[in-house]
This record gives sequence, structure tokens and C-alpha cells, in this order.
Amino acid sequence: MRGELVVVDDVFGEFAERVVESFHARPLDTFSLALSGGDTARRCYERLSSDAGTQIDWWKVDLYWGDERCVPADDPDSNYHLAREALLDRVGAANASYPMRCDDGPESYQLRLADLGHIDLVHLGLGPDGHTASLFANSLALDADPGVLVTMNVDPNGASAHQRMTLTYAGIERARLVLVTVVGEAKREALARVVAGDPRAPATAVDAPHVVWIVDQAAAGDLG
Repeated sequence: MRGELVVVDDVFGEFAERVVESFHARPLDTFSLALSGGDTARRCYERLSSDAGTQIDWWKVDLYWGDERCVPADDPDSNYHLAREALLDRVGAANASYPMRCDDGPESYQLRLADLGHIDLVHLGLGPDGHTASLFANSLALDADPGVLVTMNVDPNGASAHQRMTLTYAGIERARLVLVTVVGEAKREALARVVAGDPRAPATAVDAPHVVWIVDQAAAGDLG
């Protein structure tokens, strides 16, 4: 495993506190935050908006996404739709919002991230199969060239029916801080594989200057 493993009782509260800390430590006036998807992410963003929303000046926050399903923006499976409901509609607005749009292709998002340089914070989750973002085991995105920050991808294992757009490992490495939130016993085996350095679990290869895995006791099992 690359990074720090932190076992806590309240993953969502810890996530909110870390985001607030990162916002106030930002090197530039604007703070760039790349969002995730899934139930854990939803609960993280709901807590962030309720507990820490007033501690962040959202007019200084630019929102990006770590991955997206190729579905309409109002589809319940859309990560943008999730973030809209759980975060944006609750805090009012952000300085800018840059959803991933599959119809535009990855090149435009690649250029935007290249112009940005570094992402202040990338939020990731962990699938029970060991994937993170939309980096699936045995998928083509795992072997993207180092200069490719964003790519299209599909799950060759058949667990997801949607085509995806996703940050690559190189895109994730652009983050100053990566927070990976892991909740529940269903993620215990996948987390153990990552901690053990299993190369067959894509999340094992996540790297950045600072990576923090925020996990609850149910996910940590004997690790905690």
C-alpha cells in the first residue's frame, strides 16, 4: 500500500475535516477538488456540506471529477448527479464545476487538467473487487501512457455495464492529496489486498505526494 492507513469510527466526519484542512492549506487562491461516486461518496459529501460547509468558501472551489459513467447528467447513475444532490445543491454553488462529459471525449478534460497543473485534492473510493475511480482489473486504462491523464474505459469483468471516463494513475498522481474512503465489511477483503500490495487490485497502484486511506473498523478488520 502506498500512503497512510487511518482507521476511524467516523469516516465521513474525518473526510470532512481533512477537506477543510486541505482547503485552508491550499497554495493558491482557488482550491481544486475532484469528486467520486457511490454511496460512501454521497455520505461524505452530505457530511461535508452539513458539518463543514460554512468552513469553506465555496466561491474559491473548482470542482472536477475523478470518473464518470457515460449516462445523462440527470441519470441516477451519474456521479455529477450524485454530487449535485449531496453537495452542490446544499452549499449553493462553487466557483466553477467541470463535469466529465463522455460526448466530448477525454481530450478536452486532459487539456483542462494539464492547464491546471496540480489538483489540490482527489477523492477516491474502493470497490469490493479492488478497483478505484473507473480503473478496473485487466482493463486497458491500467496501461495508459504516463502522459495520458484522462481516458475512456470499460469493465472487462462485466460488473459494470456503462462505459466510463476516468482519471488514469498519472492523472491521480497530479493530486497534492488523495483521500480514499472505505466503509463496511464488504470492502474488507479488497482493502486487505491493497494493504498487502496485491498488483491484481488496481487501487494498489494509486500514488501521489500524499495519500490517506480513511477506513472504518468494519473495513479494516484485523488491520486496525
